[in-house]
Amino acid sequence: MATPAHWLAGARPRTLPAALAPVVAGTALAVHADAAVWWKALLALVVSLALQVGVNYANDYSDGIRGTDDDRVGPLRLVGSGLARPGQVKAAAFASFGVAAAAGLVLAATTSWWLVAVGALAVLAAWYYTGGSTPYGYLGLGEVMVFVFFGLVAVMGTTYVQTQAWGEVGWASFAAGTGVGALACAILVANNLRDVPTDRLAGKMTLAVRLGDARTRTFYTLLVVLAAAAVVAVAALTAWWALLGLAFLVPAADGLRIVRGGAQGPALIPVLQKTGVAELAWAVLTGAGLVIARLVG
Repeated sequence: MATPAHWLAGARPRTLPAALAPVVAGTALAVHADAAVWWKALLALVVSLALQVGVNYANDYSDGIRGTDDDRVGPLRLVGSGLARPGQVKAAAFASFGVAAAAGLVLAATTSWWLVAVGALAVLAAWYYTGGSTPYGYLGLGEVMVFVFFGLVAVMGTTYVQTQAWGEVGWASFAAGTGVGALACAILVANNLRDVPTDRLAGKMTLAVRLGDARTRTFYTLLVVLAAAAVVAVAALTAWWALLGLAFLVPAADGLRIVRGGAQGPALIPVLQKTGVAELAWAVLTGAGLVIARLVG
């Protein structure tokens, strides 16, 4: 029987920076626009964290019942290890989605009802990543959805529910979503690079399987470069203080060193955490620059 510690591990806490970063970045943009609404920022954080935990449990369930995790070398999976029944993990996934939906409904009711459609699409994307008869994660499209929903949608949504405006703040939010989304993609790329041998055997044709080892490592590098370019774009659209965000390259360098060094299998596991730290650093440091610019301006 799975213990609370096992359930916590199954939620994959190392991926949670990918849920925290877009809310930090989006809220910092709202602060810079003098339009921050803190209770909406907190609700956006609940939505983001619950979706991340939900997709982690959903992947655990769907990959587990398909047998994809039978020879897994990465973090603990509840179904694949036999510690929890598939139905239990599926219920945990839907409970997490329910929390996200409840918080999202409050945001929609106090902002705009069209956000309900966005939230529904986010939940569907979370489930069908590895769920359903034709999961898009098995077709090499996982990175696209991560970029869209944990980058653009999460950052721009967080900004919009507080500012309720597009214009200049909308373009800055798009640039920030690009940077956060690039690093969220990099986390998935590192994860899938690690699992290429077992995924290929299981018929899970991730982007890493399709690209092959060398090109996947190049893709990871390009995502880090894109994140750096996005900092410059945010600074150009808002305030040059935002260039503080380039310091994310310090923790990102560790992940790059491991990936570019040819690490395989379990040796790639630390890259997930290092890339997650880099993503959170991107959001916190860029956001700090935006807040400083607001205070001194």
